[in-house]
Amino acid sequence: MAQVGIMIEGQEGLSWDRWRKICLDTDRLGFASLRRSDHFTSLNGRPDQDCIETWISLALAAEWTKNIEIGPMVSPMTFRPPALLARMAAAVDVLAAGRLILGVGAGWNEHEHTEFDIPFYTETQRFDMLEAGIKTIRETWNKSSPKPLRNPIPLLLGGKGVKRTLPLVAREASEWNYSKLDADGYRQRRDLLEQRCRHIGRDPASIRHSVMTGFLVGRTRTELLERAAQVSQVVDDLNEMSPEEVLENRKEAWLVGTPEQIAERMREFGRLGIHLFMLQHWLLDDREALELLAKEVIPAVA
Repeated sequence: MAQVGIMIEGQEGLSWDRWRKICLDTDRLGFASLRRSDHFTSLNGRPDQDCIETWISLALAAEWTKNIEIGPMVSPMTFRPPALLARMAAAVDVLAAGRLILGVGAGWNEHEHTEFDIPFYTETQRFDMLEAGIKTIRETWNKSSPKPLRNPIPLLLGGKGVKRTLPLVAREASEWNYSKLDADGYRQRRDLLEQRCRHIGRDPASIRHSVMTGFLVGRTRTELLERAAQVSQVVDDLNEMSPEEVLENRKEAWLVGTPEQIAERMREFGRLGIHLFMLQHWLLDDREALELLAKEVIPAVA
């Protein structure tokens, strides 16, 4: 059994009107989770693209949805003081009646930090900040009011680093996200994470496993080619490809095909231990793709 969620790369043209429609649609259609990236500007070299502020958008999502889990994937600890992040998360969790998952990370995009005058430290320093920040966040929740409805709010951590990331996931995370559709790589890191959990006396089954990946879905080849043509205008490294080339290029890295083909590939990864598929919805106005996933893919993997 697996669940399906929607991941929005908010830095690539997300407007308030688009966000409202996505919130309403994903909640109505029964997706398990709705998450969005936390960036300040396009990562595809389009600085003129809309990029609405992550935590304000999550506060609105708390009001615009009723059932779906919401959260950032992920908020860099370099962007906000951890006590402030904790207060914002608590507020959104209360507004959402306990539906927030808090994704946090060390931060990675140096250009973004430089562009907006945010200090970008060494990798070691950033991981130190992440570990210390998690501790501060939990302490803040215990000291401040209102407290989150779920105290502590479940933490989401992503990555595959053996030295620091996986040990931190084992200690702190309620969910671990693997950001690549790679069976061999996932299987290896899964086993290492389970070893780390057992080493500290934690049940590995207490951590939900998710994977983030793009998707292209269509009932027919024509529909797939139409969506491939649109995605090539949005995703930077696909810009020079024909629709046929996009499908060929992404057939392994993403979930590509008919609803039946996508569901079968999800089931294969589900058998490896993936509980949740967070699908990057690059075509922000494509409501029909969300309908297709909800009506034909979700029931097939549930």
